[in-house]
Amino acid sequence: MQKKPYWSGPKKPMGGGPRGKKNRNQKGGRQQKEELAINDEIRAPEVRLVGDNVEEGIYPILKALKIAEEQELDLIEIAPMAQPPVCKIMDYQKYQFQQRKKLKEQKAKATKVVVKEIRFGPQTDEHDYNFKLKHAIGFLKEGAKVKSYVFFKGRSILFKEQGEVLLLRFANDLEDYAKVDQLPVLEGKRMTIMLSPKKQTPKKKENPATVKEETPDAAQEQAQE
Repeated sequence: MQKKPYWSGPKKPMGGGPRGKKNRNQKGGRQQKEELAINDEIRAPEVRLVGDNVEEGIYPILKALKIAEEQELDLIEIAPMAQPPVCKIMDYQKYQFQQRKKLKEQKAKATKVVVKEIRFGPQTDEHDYNFKLKHAIGFLKEGAKVKSYVFFKGRSILFKEQGEVLLLRFANDLEDYAKVDQLPVLEGKRMTIMLSPKKQTPKKKENPATVKEETPDAAQEQAQE
C-alpha cells in the first residue's frame, strides 16, 4: 500500500467564522432553514454594525470581519434586506439561544383558544338547563369559547326544531357574556352553536378630584339643619 505524502503546511481551522466556520447543520446533516449568514458567508460589500461592543456605523465588510475577529466573536447578518445589511458582533451560539428563548416567551404569551363543549338533549329539563347555563357563564368569564350542541339519539331527530329553539334560547340567555360565532347548524345527529366571550369593559374608576370630602364642620352644619 502506498503511503500518503506528509503535509507540513498550515492545518485547517476547526472553529467558526473568524475563529473557523461553525457547524450549523441539524442532526442527520440536514441544513437548518432560514439561517442567518455569518462571517465569510456575508456577501455585501459594506454593512451597518450595531450592538453594545462596537461603535455603530457603516463599515466595509473586511473591516467588520476584522473587528469581529479581534473580539473573538462572530459577525451575524441580522437584517439582510436592509440597505446596507445590518450586522451584529456576538457569539453565534449565544445569539441562537437568545432567539429561541425569545420565541418561547412569545409562544407562552400568545393567547390559547380553549373550547368548552356543553351537551343538551332535545328535551332537556329546566334544572339541567340552568345548571349548564351556569357552567357556560363560568367558561366564558375565563375567556374560553363555548361549543354547545343538542344530540339527537334515534327517533329524537324528529324534534330538531325543538333543539334549535333550545340553542337559540341558550345564546339569548348568554348575550351579556358571549357573542354568537355560528348559528345552530345540523351536522349528522348534532345541532351545534358556537359562542365566543365578549370583552369585559373595565369599570371606570371614580376620579379622586371629583369626590367631595366632607369636613367635620360641614357634617355638623348638616346635622343642625
